[in-house]
Amino acid sequence: MAEGELCVLGVRGIGEVRAGADLAELISLASTAPGAPGLHDGDVVVVTSKVVAKAEGRVVALDGSDAAAKVRLVEAEAVRVLRRRGDLRITETAHGFVCANSGIDLSNVDEGAAVLLPVDPDRSARRLRADLRRRCGVEVGVIVSDTFGRAWRRGVTDVAIGCAGIAGVVDLRGTLDANGRVLEATEVCVADELASAADLVMGKATGIPVAIVRGADPSWLRDGSVREEVVRPYDEDLFR
Repeated sequence: MAEGELCVLGVRGIGEVRAGADLAELISLASTAPGAPGLHDGDVVVVTSKVVAKAEGRVVALDGSDAAAKVRLVEAEAVRVLRRRGDLRITETAHGFVCANSGIDLSNVDEGAAVLLPVDPDRSARRLRADLRRRCGVEVGVIVSDTFGRAWRRGVTDVAIGCAGIAGVVDLRGTLDANGRVLEATEVCVADELASAADLVMGKATGIPVAIVRGADPSWLRDGSVREEVVRPYDEDLFR
């Protein structure tokens, strides 16, 4: 690809993911099928947290019509509840994420079940990256994505909750802008930007839980961690 170009390619044919599934095998087979985009060195593989969590057995029984049971599960998955409104909770999870209802998901899952967030999404990304390297012989970045709302803005967008082999944040402080001025505060969360771009082809009801982002800046392809780079420390947080 030419410099300055980015391509986002949905990977079809993953199918339903169950506990114990080998995600690397599923992604390898689907991405190399006839007409599929393949996997190249330098690609960034974005995988929804839901299929990661399903493969890791993070599915629990829950009657979706039982609001009280849902609240109990949400609060059990939280380390702190920041806001309450009806059966909605804005919580902080053990990962450090601040999100609605502890990231618990009832969509695209069997009736009577709920999907929890992976226990350690960075670790999940590292494992998947290593498995893809062994299986396919490629060096790729991996992002585990999830859908979050945002304070003060309507609508949802996908963000990175785990990453490996791809920067969480690129620090541009000390570099020059287009007019030669020194940037003093610019840190770009490229993991979130790539996750959001991938969601444009994955969607919410298409059955495409994996996308390949091709053309990412090679300088972004390094060790990365959402927990260490993206989650804001308490001493920098003006809102909690």
